Amino acid sequence: MRTQHRLLFIINLVIVMLFSLASHAQIGDTEKQPDTLVYKQKYGLRLGGDIGKIARSLIDEDYTGFEINGDYRLTKDLYLAGELGIEERRIATDFLDVTANGSYFKAGIDYNTYTNWLDMQNMIYTGFRVGVSTFSQTQNQFTIYNTNQYWNNPVTVTQAEEFNGLSAIWAELIIGLKAELFTNLYAGLNIQIKAMVSQDQPVDFENLYVPGFNRTYDSGRFGLGFGYTISYLVPIYKKDKKVVVEKEEQ
Repeated sequence: MRTQHRLLFIINLVIVMLFSLASHAQIGDTEKQPDTLVYKQKYGLRLGGDIGKIARSLIDEDYTGFEINGDYRLTKDLYLAGELGIEERRIATDFLDVTANGSYFKAGIDYNTYTNWLDMQNMIYTGFRVGVSTFSQTQNQFTIYNTNQYWNNPVTVTQAEEFNGLSAIWAELIIGLKAELFTNLYAGLNIQIKAMVSQDQPVDFENLYVPGFNRTYDSGRFGLGFGYTISYLVPIYKKDKKVVVEKEEQ
């Protein structure tokens, strides 16, 4: 009997020790598990305008322009984006005076490369656009250059001639940032690197300026643009986003 009692005592002791070790291990694992924060992330339509074009219209008598822009958040980092605008630009040199006037539309995507903390939605992004413009070119006046040095009297033609129904298509790479100044209000700036795909040319002279693309007379098929924007986010719905926070060791 004593042997049986001893055996039962040893078995009970082993079981108690195993339960104790298992409980201690479980508590240790729980203490090491990281915290998970869950917050609502806004998805919606952000609309704004290019304040750079408005400012330039006020200080440059040879330029008038206006642009509205927007983006719609598709996923955590991907946005559908576009711009719609009008421009009128007069270019005058010693031999040529031309005015370009028209509208443009650009559409594409933006990808946010910046990792935000909690409910922030700032952006450092790259994007791609396809641009289309319909415009006219008005040849206000031009000077005929005489190659005969003996009769070196330039002739200036002042009768204006307008060429309507012109169009252009281009692609552009965009790099920029958007920062939230106040709740849902954003300021941004961007650089656009453009490449002309096709364009209609007026008879007897080339396009000097294409609305939405910028000037073409000294850059050929490539152009460069800048944007300074103010926009407002209209939240449509929210999604949960989880952030894992590691616990500090005591």
